[in-house]
Amino acid sequence: MKKAYLILILVGILSLQGCTSKKQKTKELVATSTVDTYLGQKPPGLLPELFAPDIINTEFREAGCAFSPDLKEFYFRRRGGDYKSNTLVVVKYIDNKWTESLVETKAGEPFISLDGKTMHLGKKYRERTTTGWSEKKSLGDPFNSFRIMRLTASSNGTYYFDEASETGPLRYSRLINGVYEQPKTLNVDVGNWNAHPYIAPDESYIIWDDQRESGSGGADLYISFREKDGSWGPSINLGDKINSEFEDAYGSITPDGKYFFFNRSYGNNKADIFWVDAQIIENLRPK
Repeated sequence: MKKAYLILILVGILSLQGCTSKKQKTKELVATSTVDTYLGQKPPGLLPELFAPDIINTEFREAGCAFSPDLKEFYFRRRGGDYKSNTLVVVKYIDNKWTESLVETKAGEPFISLDGKTMHLGKKYRERTTTGWSEKKSLGDPFNSFRIMRLTASSNGTYYFDEASETGPLRYSRLINGVYEQPKTLNVDVGNWNAHPYIAPDESYIIWDDQRESGSGGADLYISFREKDGSWGPSINLGDKINSEFEDAYGSITPDGKYFFFNRSYGNNKADIFWVDAQIIENLRPK
């Protein structure tokens, strides 16, 4: 009887060891990938999918993301739990693994320039150095007087940005002879709480989110294409595949032009990052 009892204990121990090994292996498979871009994720189709749910998604708020041009660094802001304020986090591909680390607490909304040398954080920025990112610097005048949340830049250096205000417009500022001009209001059809503009590298379209009575929820994503005469066309709602009853915001296209990213906020300090094939943008382009 005693011998049989010992055998049962031994079998139980071995079973527990097997379960533990399986869990550890699954965790390693999540963190390790032979694919060194897009966090090793399978690309989405024309329907939005959660981005890297096994790596970056928690029960808290993940939002406001940006890729480096080589697609091996993914920056986003997390808030909730131990992160009392918006904290900038990066997931990097290092030694064949995607590794998460903290960049800074109380961070602005990230956008990385097309050459990868500058990380914009609203009206502050960091510069790429041989050892990483520099300390934050101020853009200075003429931007200090604006409450900028997100600033993005086209390939020729023109800045497009928002203002933390219910009725604030979207603005742009061109780089002329090495100096940024006084920001001008973008002549595009917008609603209230116009925010988080993303400008196409060639400035052929701009994406932003705002709130209007005709929208689907708390905030919707819109796009405007530039006309042949240089003016901006009508604002186009990105549709019910992107916009929901919740707050859909912070749209952007990946540096290679292949995928559209945005975040969906549900309230109560919870938001998720989604991605979808960028063909959805081309499908909206006027023929």
